[in-house]
Amino acid sequence: METQDGYVVVTTTHEDETKARDLAAAVVRERLAACAQVHPISSVYWWDGEVRSGDEWRVDFKTRAGLGDRLAAFIGERHSYDTPEIVAVPVVGGDPAYLEWITAETTG
Repeated sequence: METQDGYVVVTTTHEDETKARDLAAAVVRERLAACAQVHPISSVYWWDGEVRSGDEWRVDFKTRAGLGDRLAAFIGERHSYDTPEIVAVPVVGGDPAYLEWITAETTG
């Protein structure tokens, strides 16, 4: 496994599976990510001064770091949450062929 700069996993959450899957497909269609994974999760969080919990759908997007701002804007424009989670975590290592695939699928 090689250490690589320039790749991130961008994560967001959604309250609805269909909306999460639709967002994942839209992002991949726009070539802002090579792929997206949609997972059911249970979240506990502060909101409006109290601890809340609920089921959500996490979406992880694999992309190039240079697309991070465009991807965040794309997610934010289409998200139903007042303050959606949009975080990017750097990829510190990966299979070179997989990383090349991400590049190929997110390049014009």
